[in-house]
Amino acid sequence: MKLVTYLKEGHDQLAMLINEKLYDTDLLHPDLPVSMAMFLNYWDDMYPLAMAVEKRLKEGLGRSVPFQNYENADLLAPVPHPTSCRDGYAFRQHVAAARRNRKVDMIPEFDQYPIFYFTNHNSIQGPGDILCMPDHFEKLDFELEAAIVVCRYGRNISAADADSYIGGLMIMNDMSARKLQMEEMLLNLGPAKGKDFATVVGPMLVTLDELESFEVPCKENHTGKAWNLTMKCRVNGVQVSEGNVSDMDWTFAELIERCSYGANLYPGDIIGSGTVGTGCFLELNGTGKLNDPNYEEQWLQDGDVVEMEIEGLGKLTNTIVKEDSDFSILSLKKM
Repeated sequence: MKLVTYLKEGHDQLAMLINEKLYDTDLLHPDLPVSMAMFLNYWDDMYPLAMAVEKRLKEGLGRSVPFQNYENADLLAPVPHPTSCRDGYAFRQHVAAARRNRKVDMIPEFDQYPIFYFTNHNSIQGPGDILCMPDHFEKLDFELEAAIVVCRYGRNISAADADSYIGGLMIMNDMSARKLQMEEMLLNLGPAKGKDFATVVGPMLVTLDELESFEVPCKENHTGKAWNLTMKCRVNGVQVSEGNVSDMDWTFAELIERCSYGANLYPGDIIGSGTVGTGCFLELNGTGKLNDPNYEEQWLQDGDVVEMEIEGLGKLTNTIVKEDSDFSILSLKKM
């Protein structure tokens, strides 16, 4: 099942996507909610009902139900108001390449346990413009990722049980202002202003039943589902990145286990995979300069169009837009 949130008459509207048509959930059945938040909070009741409704639609039994074309909808983030947002560090290839490019050894702790950081859940957005301040353009970067949304309350969840807490998968672009990020991380407190201006998810939430044919075994000595889903990123129509969700070393189930240890997880929590190998300019520039000292770095600029596509999860398109402001926090740095 493919679930979309779009703007309808000034409010968030949950809809089901079938054959490029959007069907409002509350018009499909009176017991289905109008919002993704309500759907996730009552998942055990809503999901089987929605599956039954979808089956009827696909069998041609809902021809009188109103719909609108997907391509004309004003799409929002599928989960427009998440309860929290964590981002993992699951792809070994990306971590190893980034460390190699800095001429430091691969950190052995990567293979011991999965890690994550919290980012600003109030800066979650969907397709469309990404507003950036002047300091963000100091090495502005994309990060090609997948993400899950939690669909059940849980605490101290084992990896063996964790896949049942996944409502679905979606594309994630963890936008990064690298100069801000690098400066603040010198103080060893993790990313903050380098990350919190925008995290993009969408364009749809795809439930696990839709992805069964893509399932593959996870990496050896790991636990949880894995999916053979090609990942790509294009900037202004030029492909710059390619990977696969199955390249994740740590699974989403293992990330859930880590996130829920001694902590509550709630329906609507988002957990990102972390960047796939080759999935950002920071890594690509580092590799380019390692191989050629004259390599010219590339970063996102005002007006650039970033298009991410993951097989089965749709296409997420955003345009970089400079805010009408000259205010700089980098200029406030005391010497």
